[in-house]
Formats: sequence, structure tokens, C-alpha cells
Amino acid sequence: MVTEHDYDDGSLVAVDFGTARGDLAVDILDDTAIVIAGDEQFEFELPAEASEVAANNGVLTITE
Repeated sequence: MVTEHDYDDGSLVAVDFGTARGDLAVDILDDTAIVIAGDEQFEFELPAEASEVAANNGVLTITE
């Protein structure tokens, strides 16, 4: 599930991979976030304004 929240000072995108996938591993390569969740790999193009990418409890967050 992907949700996006807009705030006065930026926005937040959250991608919920679910706890069944275990811990997420995140690598940043140029403007792409590569996420490894269990046996699967996903790639997300990061917006130019992205200031932080984090993974916690099966949820990837991208803060602008």
C-alpha cells in the first residue's frame, strides 16, 4: 500500500511492504531507491526534492 501526505513544508510518501516480508534493505543509487524485501527487489525513482529515505518495520518512507 502506498500513501502520500502533503504538508506545508514538504511531503511524505510511505510504502507498506507488511511485516511478513521482514526487515527491508535499502540502497540509494543516483535517483533510485532499491528496496530488498524478503526474496523480492523493488526500485523507486526518487523525486529531486527527496531529503530522506528510511525503512522501519516493513515501511519505506521518502521525505521531501
